[in-house]
Amino acid sequence: MHTVSTLERARCGLKAHPLAADAALAAGVLACMVAGSFAAPQGHHGLTWDVHAPAFLSLLLMLAGSAALVFRRRAPKTVLAVTGTVSLVECVTGDPRAPVAMSAVIALFTVAATTDRSTTWRLGLLTMTVLTAAAMLAGPLPWYAQENLGVLAWTGIGATAGDAVRSRRAVVQAIRDRAERAERTREEEARRRVAEERLRIARDLHDVVAHHIALVNVQAGVAAHVMDKRPDQAKEALAHVRQASRSALDELRATVGLLRQSGDPEAPTEPAPGLSRLEELADTFRSAGLPVSVTRADQGTELPAAVDLAAYRIVQEALTNVRKHAGPDAGVEVSVVRVGPNIEVTVLDDGPGTPGAPGAGHASEDGGGHGLLGMRERVTALGGTLTTGPRYGGGFRVHAILPVKTTTAQGEPV
Repeated sequence: MHTVSTLERARCGLKAHPLAADAALAAGVLACMVAGSFAAPQGHHGLTWDVHAPAFLSLLLMLAGSAALVFRRRAPKTVLAVTGTVSLVECVTGDPRAPVAMSAVIALFTVAATTDRSTTWRLGLLTMTVLTAAAMLAGPLPWYAQENLGVLAWTGIGATAGDAVRSRRAVVQAIRDRAERAERTREEEARRRVAEERLRIARDLHDVVAHHIALVNVQAGVAAHVMDKRPDQAKEALAHVRQASRSALDELRATVGLLRQSGDPEAPTEPAPGLSRLEELADTFRSAGLPVSVTRADQGTELPAAVDLAAYRIVQEALTNVRKHAGPDAGVEVSVVRVGPNIEVTVLDDGPGTPGAPGAGHASEDGGGHGLLGMRERVTALGGTLTTGPRYGGGFRVHAILPVKTTTAQGEPV
């Protein structure tokens, strides 16, 4: 374990100081070339070997080639040119020949590992051709000598090994890039889902609070107005206040329960409201003094939960806006109609509007309110359309077209 940690520290140190690592490599290559230069072949076929001191020029060429390797990462092509030149001189003049071509092999490996494949092919073929041709045609040995073929083999190995290293690095980098992109995609998807859930909860909270608080406000005003003269009617209004506040608390508890953690107490299991509770919703407004007529022509269509909730919330928000802004004498007509693959929800009122109310008696998207904006977001999320605006002759119209069949994020119908 101690040896492994020592080697790991040494490897990290060399990566942190590449120039020092290249200097150490150059020293090792110089030692190998000098040691190899003392062994010289005898005979024309080079079948026997003898110890022979290298020539002074060979020593200078070996020193120049190894010194150039110190800068192999900074200028790989220049280093290849220098080492190729000294190797060429040695191939022509060396007798016996010293292994100066080893420095060219290292330089060619570096070029192949740091550049593209086409550059490796061009420079590799050029180096192999020039050195091998010079050794065969201008060298002191016969053209078929094994040393000449060795120059061809070793330069080819250097180029091939460098290209393999470059390819492996490219594959590893591509894997890392894909992993990073996948991680970023997961994080972005998680953020998007969190944002969508926050928006959905905000819409639900707005609908619940706006609806029930508006009813509480109306009934409390009625109770305060008739408290002294008609206490029975005041008591009835206060009962409606109590009922509306209890309903608001129940819906708030159900919505906020979605924010609990997995270890928290169990969230309420009451189903989300839908069009099945449309009459109940209308009764709450009738009890507050708003005439509401409901017409159903949906032939008992079973809607997906998201569509059912959206239709209910649209009616709820539209009735709340009527009660708040359309004036005390307004009447409302609510219709739910099945038209082909869609369900159409329409809320019409004939109120003139209260003085100073924005949007012709209703909260508008540009007037600072979130009601119509929340409706539009709900409808758009389901792939439907929403139309809102004043009616000719007075009043306001809310018309939503919702698809009966929605699609999931993967495009599958639900």
